[in-house]
Amino acid sequence: MSLSEKIQRVAELGDADRPKLGHVRRFGAGAQAARMIFECIDEDPEREGILETPERFAKAWATWAEGYGVDVPALLKSFEERDYDEMVIVKDIPIYSKCEHHLADIFGTATIAYIPDGRVLGLSKLSRVANAFARRLQVQERLTCQIADALADSELRPKGVGVILRCRHMCMESRGICQQGHHTITSALRGVLKTGEPRAEFLRLAS
Repeated sequence: MSLSEKIQRVAELGDADRPKLGHVRRFGAGAQAARMIFECIDEDPEREGILETPERFAKAWATWAEGYGVDVPALLKSFEERDYDEMVIVKDIPIYSKCEHHLADIFGTATIAYIPDGRVLGLSKLSRVANAFARRLQVQERLTCQIADALADSELRPKGVGVILRCRHMCMESRGICQQGHHTITSALRGVLKTGEPRAEFLRLAS
């Protein structure tokens, strides 16, 4: 079935299924973007090896940009825990993102910590929040702050939040200056983690 036939078929669905039409149209736009890239670089779009690449490209970008569809506050449901008031830290969370300037890869790790104030999160929520913001067009500085602010402003209401990202940027390694192996490190500290012993403890544990 061709893409136009898929769109027509979805258009004939009832209202309950109508949101699928937008998804199909976006998929078609993504595939067309790949064909335009072929034209820009003088690649033959009919060459056997890339005949199905536009569809693969659209599917891949649906994953790489899936963070735009995530309701981040809904991820951060917390539960009461009065007996624990020390730092919670998850290290080396995988990060995969895209540079908003060149659409090149950004990849590395995130370390996220918070000090609870009567409520805690399921540990997987920290990874999910990091992934939700990473799967968008980003700059590392903003990504770091978005993760920290989402936690600080959530119903968790922690005493403090700390986020450190350590990432490599293919926009610098595969083009431009073309120097490999660099890591960019950014941090965002909120609440009691900004100063004193809590700050020192977080930086020590995160290293």
